[in-house]
Amino acid sequence: MPISADQIENFEGAVVTVMGLGRYKQGSGIGAAKWLLRHGSQLVITDLKNKDELKESIDEIMGWYEIYRSTYTDREIYQPIFVLGEHHEEDFTDVDLVMQNPGVPRESHFVQLAKAHGVSVESDISLFFRLYKYPIYAVTGTRGKSTTTALIGEMLKTLHPKTVVAGNITISPLEFLDDLLTENQPVPVILELSSWLIESLENIRRGPEIGVLTNIYEDHLNRYGSMEAYIASKMSMFDFQTKEQKAVVNLDHPIVKTLHEKIHSQIYPFSKTFIPEIDGCFIEDNHLVVRYQGKEESILPLNEIRLQGNHNYENSLAAVMVCVLAGVSFEGIRTALRTFSGLAGRQEELGDIDGVFYINDTTATSPDGLLAALDRFGPNGKIILIAGGASKNLSFDTVAEAVSRLCKFVVLLDGEGSVAFEKSLNSQLPITWAKSMQEAVQLARAQAQKGDIILLSPATASFGLFKNEYDRGQQFVEEVNRWRKK
Repeated sequence: MPISADQIENFEGAVVTVMGLGRYKQGSGIGAAKWLLRHGSQLVITDLKNKDELKESIDEIMGWYEIYRSTYTDREIYQPIFVLGEHHEEDFTDVDLVMQNPGVPRESHFVQLAKAHGVSVESDISLFFRLYKYPIYAVTGTRGKSTTTALIGEMLKTLHPKTVVAGNITISPLEFLDDLLTENQPVPVILELSSWLIESLENIRRGPEIGVLTNIYEDHLNRYGSMEAYIASKMSMFDFQTKEQKAVVNLDHPIVKTLHEKIHSQIYPFSKTFIPEIDGCFIEDNHLVVRYQGKEESILPLNEIRLQGNHNYENSLAAVMVCVLAGVSFEGIRTALRTFSGLAGRQEELGDIDGVFYINDTTATSPDGLLAALDRFGPNGKIILIAGGASKNLSFDTVAEAVSRLCKFVVLLDGEGSVAFEKSLNSQLPITWAKSMQEAVQLARAQAQKGDIILLSPATASFGLFKNEYDRGQQFVEEVNRWRKK
């Protein structure tokens, strides 16, 4: 019998299907499974990937299960059932609830089948929004959302050391929920939300206390089919905000600027140029400045911010605006801006080997991500680019012009996205192909001279050669380290 997800006690003894285990050890699928088991649910974990592909995730779940069972001998905990390589219809029709991994499209036959049979479909994010009654801050956008989320987290920790940073940043908020519910005072929670995660909130009718929209570029058209559908998915995060809640939005981005009228909460813009009169965060005379309740405060000169580059200035502007609204002190904000060095795989500087520098930008999964990297590292035209992979049905025409102008050589990783990329480059510079990261790094090194930069910035999805974009980046880092030891 379908259950309501609004009360924790309803999960005890409930039969729940977790659809999509995933490969992140603290991600949505594993995080949801652990939380549900901890609260007495009987789980069916089903994934179209097979046992070998999901070995690490299965080991994580079962290892945790054995430790939990032996530690809490007075609690009833059911051993999960795994259905792998396929889905069974009865696991969606004859259960009390379905937990959908964000990687599963909402148009899935099995998701629709569950709904048709009156079975509620939730995600780890929607469940968190239902059960955590205190304010939640959320960040979405095509680019910069992970870095902005993490930077906000660093600032919020100066206000409350137990601040939770979770979501699409590869950590499920359910990992923290039980501890949060035992706190006497509200703990700040900042979530990174992809468009896929936002979709799961459509039945919650609750918006974030502060919602951030970093930007919107063409992306995920392999899932959405059109920019209009993709934009609508992003914007739905603001649909159920109240007039008292707040939206922090990028005034510089043309698409975002046209969407302001669709937001009914209080808008606080940020911009790399001066914003007159209204409250917001902006750059003036090479200083990051915030205006709130009519009062201006110069936060820092740009050259004192640890994260450099125009896109990182935008991330910093957004973070500062959020944290001023959240009550973080100016000194706490300044400390975070001076010390936060960014996240792995996001224009991550790996140092040099024999005068050749290496940059891991594996999370650049769209052409606009690659453009941001070229804007920061490419002006001297000394880039040897490792790019390409699986297709997301995106255009490479604009980025191809920049690559032709700023790169010396391109190594393309196998994949349909690489075929389209090569076509857009139109033989304007030397290109070679690689079937593995090891081969790609070796080919790039063969072309490099002292002072050059070998940049991994794929502009495509990772599936095919790699488990995910983080696996792709890790393989790059391992290859660089292997060469460093020679």
